[in-house]
Amino acid sequence: MKERVKVVVTGAAGQISYSLIPRLVDGHTFGDKIVDLELVEIPQVVEKLEGLVMELEDSNFPNMGNVNYTSDFEKAAKDADWFLLVGSIPRGIVYNGKKIEERADLLQINGGIFVGQGKAIGEHGKPNAKILVVGNPANTNALIGRHAANNESQLWMAMTMLDSSRAQSVLSKKLNTGISDISKMIIWGNHSPTMYPDFENMDCNGQSGKDLIDDMDWINGEFLPTVQQRGKAVIDSRGASSATSAAKAALDTVVACENPTASGDCFSAAVMTDGSYGLPDGIICGMPLRTLADGSVEIVSGIELSDFAKEKILISTNELLEERAAVMELLQ
Repeated sequence: MKERVKVVVTGAAGQISYSLIPRLVDGHTFGDKIVDLELVEIPQVVEKLEGLVMELEDSNFPNMGNVNYTSDFEKAAKDADWFLLVGSIPRGIVYNGKKIEERADLLQINGGIFVGQGKAIGEHGKPNAKILVVGNPANTNALIGRHAANNESQLWMAMTMLDSSRAQSVLSKKLNTGISDISKMIIWGNHSPTMYPDFENMDCNGQSGKDLIDDMDWINGEFLPTVQQRGKAVIDSRGASSATSAAKAALDTVVACENPTASGDCFSAAVMTDGSYGLPDGIICGMPLRTLADGSVEIVSGIELSDFAKEKILISTNELLEERAAVMELLQ
């Protein structure tokens, strides 16, 4: 009998999920486990998932188990191992008769959604469930959900792997090397234009970025703006936000959490701060992580930060503190 894993995906009718969901059952993301899927959408569009389920069935994925679709998140959460929370209300949409433009409104609306999902995950998900928030504002959504779950044994993360992948791509071009040659690409702070991609501590074929890159004009004028504003650039170009790359980043995060991290390496996701690196307490912040042999995930210690890095990280953590203050009533 093969081992089984139950995965819940919200926003399952969206573009990110359309790229994401088939690859959950292709035998790569979870290895040789049988993957049971719970696909969740809002009542207005949940019936669209019938077509997606048909496509999954027609694809003959050998590792696909049971597939259900529903608008009942609490029911879907029962005994789930993984939650990929892709769904959220985006900026610019009309919600309850009002166009959502301000970040404060976005935080409040999505905050309410993540309170309910967090409670359901805490009560009905596996005690050791892992939760990856993809829907923006991801860090603060994860903070709200984690607080509502009130279950310290569950791991709540916000996705920064997309930022990490973007940074690897830019650096590989600068260094004229393959993307696979670059590792330890740490993203600090918020999944927003304030996040800091740590070029100094990345590794390229055994050499650190600090030793390889001695061009701060390029760092400040090209590297940081390109990585930090990449999401906007995609929207400006294709008229829609990142979908394929966001799905790939979510999958890469799952794979990183499902397999022990190689010695000396790390991966990027945002988790609850614990006093490491002098970061403020009580925020979900991008940090270097590693997965241990028992499947647990921990913050990597001992990363040296320059004054330049500390200055950039402070900007992003201050933004996270501002976001937390804006939703404080949801954290009571």
